[in-house]
Amino acid sequence: MPQRRHLTNNERQRALGGLLAGQTQRHVAAEFNVSQSVIGRLWQLYLDTGDVLRRPGQGRSRVTTDAQDRRLSLMARRRRFDSAVTLNRDFELTYNYRISVQTVRNRLHDANLWARRPVVKPPLTPHHRRCRLVFAQNHVPFGRQRLRNILYTDESKFNLDFHDGRRRVWRQRNERFRDCCVAEHDRFGGGSVLVWAGISYDGRTDLYHIRKGALTGLRYRDEILDPIVRPYAGAYGQDFTLMDDNALPHRARVVNQYLDQEGIERMEWPARSPDLNPIEHAWDMLQRRISASDRQPRTVQELQILLAEEWLRIPVADIRRLILSFPQRCREVIDARGGHTRY
Repeated sequence: MPQRRHLTNNERQRALGGLLAGQTQRHVAAEFNVSQSVIGRLWQLYLDTGDVLRRPGQGRSRVTTDAQDRRLSLMARRRRFDSAVTLNRDFELTYNYRISVQTVRNRLHDANLWARRPVVKPPLTPHHRRCRLVFAQNHVPFGRQRLRNILYTDESKFNLDFHDGRRRVWRQRNERFRDCCVAEHDRFGGGSVLVWAGISYDGRTDLYHIRKGALTGLRYRDEILDPIVRPYAGAYGQDFTLMDDNALPHRARVVNQYLDQEGIERMEWPARSPDLNPIEHAWDMLQRRISASDRQPRTVQELQILLAEEWLRIPVADIRRLILSFPQRCREVIDARGGHTRY
């Protein structure tokens, strides 16, 4: 929560009481979520005048009433994705007089509402939510021994030109479009690599590059399941469980027949549930390592080599931490009644 800049008269008196009781300025500032300088000025005001109440200001009078402020806050909470311009237009239609858009923003900030980028998640229908909830309730009791036998798998695409929006540039106010301040980014990625991999508590598979077209059910069986997953399952024995999502190649008839023939148990997976799959965070780890590497790839072949190298460098402890987070992921889905989670 961002720090506030002002205290009400009641809060000022309570803060003074804490200071007179022997509390430090830092402790009082943390209690009221303000900077220590606010409490310092409050204490200095008490020493100079013997009082801490705010004196009436002589500036411009407030253009909205408390009821109108509450109305703006309610409008924003009911329509979370409306802009300040839209809320200002509706305010003008409701009260028949105009205020500035910045005033709307200021009133929403006073109500602790801030414009932020929304989290992007896959759409969930009521059916999806029910399936996710049932799945989480059935799998939240999984202990460490059960988790050791699951291989979490997935595919991911990595672009040669990647921009995640986290980079920052130091510039002056009028330098926004200078060449030295512009981050060039190819919207189409300049080439990409599609890879498949799996992680488990005791290790990981090699990174497999899916070349020459889309992944089909036959390719999934012949290039991934038979040469990679089957030997991995053989090392675990009868307790091995394969987790793959509901992508069409994973649920093809030839794939189902192959898994039945080899006796490989598959975990039934709810649709649109990437937040339950720990490997999604492993992909994020891999992308961060690629972005931070001193050897920035310039060709698809260089990207393939760097991906394979950095994949094997991800610490085993990080992978195990992701695997052990699976029950907690299930608990969060239960708490959200099948809805979105922080994962």
